[in-house]
Amino acid sequence: MAVQEARQDGACLAEGGGCPHCERSGHRRAVAAFLARRDELAAGHGVPAALAHSPVASRQWVSDELAQSARTVAAHGPAAGHARSGRVHRGTLAAVWGAVLALLLGQALTALGTGWTTPRTAALGAAALLAAALTGAARLHRDRGGVLAPLLGEDNRLSTSRTVAACWLLLSVLALLQLALLLALGAPSVDLGLRRGAGLLAVLALTGWTVVTSRLVVSLRVAARRLQKVRADRPRPADLLCDDDGRADLADVQYVLVSTSVLAVTAVRLCRAPDRLPELPWALVLLLAVSVTCHLAAKCAQGGRPKIFSVVRSREAGDLDAPIRTGDDIEIRGTGFVPAGAAAPEPLTRLVVRVGPVHAHVPLVPVPGGFANPTDTVLTVPLPADVEPGRVEVSVVTAAGVETNRVTIDVLD
Repeated sequence: MAVQEARQDGACLAEGGGCPHCERSGHRRAVAAFLARRDELAAGHGVPAALAHSPVASRQWVSDELAQSARTVAAHGPAAGHARSGRVHRGTLAAVWGAVLALLLGQALTALGTGWTTPRTAALGAAALLAAALTGAARLHRDRGGVLAPLLGEDNRLSTSRTVAACWLLLSVLALLQLALLLALGAPSVDLGLRRGAGLLAVLALTGWTVVTSRLVVSLRVAARRLQKVRADRPRPADLLCDDDGRADLADVQYVLVSTSVLAVTAVRLCRAPDRLPELPWALVLLLAVSVTCHLAAKCAQGGRPKIFSVVRSREAGDLDAPIRTGDDIEIRGTGFVPAGAAAPEPLTRLVVRVGPVHAHVPLVPVPGGFANPTDTVLTVPLPADVEPGRVEVSVVTAAGVETNRVTIDVLD
């Protein structure tokens, strides 16, 4: 496999480069090089002999090496993301037209005993028209994932509320197109009464209101610095069920499960009565309203401002207790230093501690499989030599650009 990739890379470079394979493989090699370098430095190998005698100098050198490697990985990200968007664009179009083909096969199989009917023609025509519209829209946004482009939030993650609303919108459009084709084909018993479609209309309004409210809540909390948002390198399907850190979120999970179940009931009702709008029971609409309320309540409660609780002198084993002096390491204890989605190496390099007038970058301390410093609750940073003795204010600026409260410490000579 490695030989095949090397040959293809060589052929692409001979043609001038820029192909999706080169972009993806270049990003993979940069990530692999970073992980190998991190584990090597975590094991204590690779540090220059001239710096081995100074723990402070060697730690700073290791941090600078990892930061440079992380920036190299980040530099390959846009090219790899562009190639990935092309794959997603083609994959989603294949899924859309695959669904149309599956509908055609299902209609053909179920028509063996009863024969082909006008509703079958209308359903297949409506699906084809909807797929053609999605194909045209996807082509306009092929650089952002095609069909999935409207579902991406400002943080480059798949939005749960937008995805659920889009599914209900597609089902409603499909039902309307099917009714329009039935009218055009002269079907005798087409029912367009509002009474039957009131439940569907209520669900459309509910899910659309959820999208607008979620966006407003997130924007206001970010502007008030009560929520930290870090842009993701790429969208993932798990974004629909997980928080920004990739952990399962109960509010999102229940919203997706309830919405999917109610959507399935509505789709079955449309299949059983294709000549009328699907009648959605009000009990299911109320169930979805409760799910929406829980989802929005979780949006209002998530996150929080980063905060420093205390700043102490970092003490190593065997060291004597003493006040903070110039050149010592200080340990900053608090919460929210590494916001959700900022645990990757490149965002960690943007973490800064402000000590008086000096801005000190937090050193990366590697351990096998990750980093011992920084963490979400504890930061260890050497006190800059330019800090004058006396009372000094300390604050932290996170990767999301949010600054914590300021804590005053006494620095002695």
